[in-house]
Amino acid sequence: MSRFFVSKENIGEFIKITGDDVLHIGKVLRMREGDALTVCDGDRADYECKILEITKKEVICSIVSKHENTSEPSAEIILFQGIPKGAKMELVIQKCVEIGVTRIVPFISERTVAKSLGKNERWKKIAEEAAKQSGRGIIPVVEAPVSFEHAISRLLEFDLPILAYEEEKNVYLKDVLRGKTPKKIGILIGPEGGLDAGEAELARKKGVFVVTLGKRILRTETAGMVVISNIIYEYNL
Repeated sequence: MSRFFVSKENIGEFIKITGDDVLHIGKVLRMREGDALTVCDGDRADYECKILEITKKEVICSIVSKHENTSEPSAEIILFQGIPKGAKMELVIQKCVEIGVTRIVPFISERTVAKSLGKNERWKKIAEEAAKQSGRGIIPVVEAPVSFEHAISRLLEFDLPILAYEEEKNVYLKDVLRGKTPKKIGILIGPEGGLDAGEAELARKKGVFVVTLGKRILRTETAGMVVISNIIYEYNL
């Protein structure tokens, strides 16, 4: 069933859908009065609705039922992602939102090639579309890019701070996941070209778990998906 997010201010006796979704409902999906759809308030509440009226500016829906969205992981998973070149960041956002990330923080490090700061609104839109497609109860936040130093300081606030590093040979991801019950997990993935050795050592000295993801070196756009998937599997999130 088609799914849309609305602000809580647009939910009352009826639900009002506005913005780009109006055109999508009427012109792309060709929905009509009486058709059913799902609306989420972005705070884990889903509403099963029927369309009452479609105008050029809004879609008015009646509420058939309300229930809690159960798709959200029981722990927060925040991805600190070194910004890659081209459209790769868009792929990272799309797939990590589908898998279950709570928040994405792009960062710029020593080896970051792409330093564009002007794509944040597009990244947010991609996160919203991925949240719709995957049945999420929230729209994961995509923050404005930060420095590597800022990312590390934020990472230290988490129950389980993890940094994936291709030069690490001894500590595996599974080693730091097992036997823990974290509620807030931070993951840092370097950009194309990886992290500088000094950056990885700085993180290690500050208490971040620096891990290898195995025998093969993964692309930056692949690594975050692998780590998040393993976390969700290990903790049954």
